[in-house]
Amino acid sequence: MQGYLGIDAGTQGLSVTFTDEQMQVIATGDGHYDMVPGLADGEYEQRPADWERALSAAMQDLREQLDTKAPGWAVQAIGISGQMHGEVMVDENDQPLGPARLWCDARNEEEGQELTALLGIKMPKRLTATRWLWTLRQRADQAARVAFLTTPGGWLAYRLTGQRCLGIGDASGMFPVDQKSGTYDQDRLEKYERHVADLGGPPLSQLLPRVCKAGEDAGVLNANGATLTGLPEGIPVAPAEGDQPAAMAGSLIGESGVVSISLGTSVCANAVGDHAFEGVHPGIDHFCAADGKPINMVCLRNGTTYMNLVVDMFAGVLDGKSKSGFKTVIPQVLAAAPDCGGILALPFVDDEPGVQVSQGGTALLVGLTPANATPGNVVKAALLATLFNLRLGMDELSRQNFPRLELVLSGGLVRDPELGQIVADVLNAPAVILDSATEGSGWGATLLGCYRHQRMSGESTTWGAFVKQQSSGAAAQRFEPNANQTAEYDHVFESYRRLLHTQGALGHAVRGS
Repeated sequence: MQGYLGIDAGTQGLSVTFTDEQMQVIATGDGHYDMVPGLADGEYEQRPADWERALSAAMQDLREQLDTKAPGWAVQAIGISGQMHGEVMVDENDQPLGPARLWCDARNEEEGQELTALLGIKMPKRLTATRWLWTLRQRADQAARVAFLTTPGGWLAYRLTGQRCLGIGDASGMFPVDQKSGTYDQDRLEKYERHVADLGGPPLSQLLPRVCKAGEDAGVLNANGATLTGLPEGIPVAPAEGDQPAAMAGSLIGESGVVSISLGTSVCANAVGDHAFEGVHPGIDHFCAADGKPINMVCLRNGTTYMNLVVDMFAGVLDGKSKSGFKTVIPQVLAAAPDCGGILALPFVDDEPGVQVSQGGTALLVGLTPANATPGNVVKAALLATLFNLRLGMDELSRQNFPRLELVLSGGLVRDPELGQIVADVLNAPAVILDSATEGSGWGATLLGCYRHQRMSGESTTWGAFVKQQSSGAAAQRFEPNANQTAEYDHVFESYRRLLHTQGALGHAVRGS
């Protein structure tokens, strides 16, 4: 069986996916790793060597399955997806300079604000260039020894091919990309380097990987890659992409107007743009799709976490089993009125930079009465709080004339797909859940590999057209917005906005600071 291999290096583990030539998933394998132990709160690091060991373990897991399911299987091309923004520092001997700081590491909030003001574009703290400024200041001796800077996906690609290149989506998570040139924004890069010149260390422009678009040459599996994967040398490898561009590929989104929304413990809504975003908005980040089209991303740290906590609180009452209350409570959530009987919630278990909440710990419910204190109302209020925060960013995109024609949903929330109707009503757009929704960025990585193979074979199809051609992601369920429900949610949304404005005072009351 001929097919494609996708490698997906996430925050909590690594998976590999093998599809046939029709992009049907035949088997998957898993490998695991942990955070570096003993770090302070808010500090998150992993060792690149652990990613490599996880890759070998996942390939062994995959091989054992495929040797039974599809004897004689062969990989025609490899795609890679990895957690974006990580800071992997490599010395002149091609060895990592210690662990990599990850996207979720919280040590450089001030640098993000500083660079946003300097460059006139949103520079979130998780951006690799923002982390590098912190490293120059806090770990100058280590910074002076860096010869190459990349991301987790870029490191795996380097180990497999020896090529210092990166997909344009992942590269835009290291430093802003200029849409016209298709590489790093040279004006902003020069301004950045003048800003940090007194700190020493090598120029960032000499450390960043070469930028590649989907389908372009990013090397082939070399001897070291063959050892890590157990595959023969010479297999073409697609440019390594970030998990968000790969997830958009897995959601079959290649053109403007369709928004990919991943609903889990964090929430990401990615919208392909057809023009430049104007100004800086705290809730919207800017990256690239795999072919270089601009992506506007609304990202929330506080996704379903608060709702999950509330469900767990009710679990014993609902069915006597810890953490199994969802099956019982979801029908009640669906039956609850849009105003949740008068209950509103704030979901801030963690900080939420996008709505300028700097500290967590103000997750709460207001408006409880004996008449409305039901599991359905309380859990729905917690869910709506997250969807309203998402809407704050998405409404800004609408004001700048970015279309919202359809929402493609993925993530943990789609395990209860009926909730898609609430999402459609709150955001006033059709919502679909694809057959591939549970595959996510891993399946997207196999698509990147397939597209690389097609381009090598002489195909001239554009990335957007290629994505549209895929059939295994056909919509399993579709939810049209209900105009009456949307109008009611609009009214509740305005109440939520007023409550959100009190969050600072609430935080002061709780913490005294």
